[in-house]
Amino acid sequence: MTKPKTEPMTEPRDVVEQQITAYNSHDIDAFVATYAEDVTVHRADGSQLRGRQALRDRYAGQFTEGRCRAEIVGRLTEGDWVVDHEIAHGLADDPVRVLVAYRVREGLIDRVDFLS
Repeated sequence: MTKPKTEPMTEPRDVVEQQITAYNSHDIDAFVATYAEDVTVHRADGSQLRGRQALRDRYAGQFTEGRCRAEIVGRLTEGDWVVDHEIAHGLADDPVRVLVAYRVREGLIDRVDFLS
């Protein structure tokens, strides 16, 4: 007889919230740990990031300087997807309003789409 899995399922909303908390506290290790090894980030300008290391490289400077923060003003969830309406602070065009869609599978964010 197979023993039932007793680990709690991690809800996509919770994973995205962990990611935002790490982002706002400038904890690069906790931030990157919420993403799948092969994560793909689709930026609004058409560029892409692929993989945890690229994500770490992209955000490390902002985190070291402590100049980034995201305020969630709205959130929708459906299945594996979480869509946040965010106000990003500490960027060149401060503040920036953005829609970000996160897909969470197996407890990790494996795709991010910046929609605006």
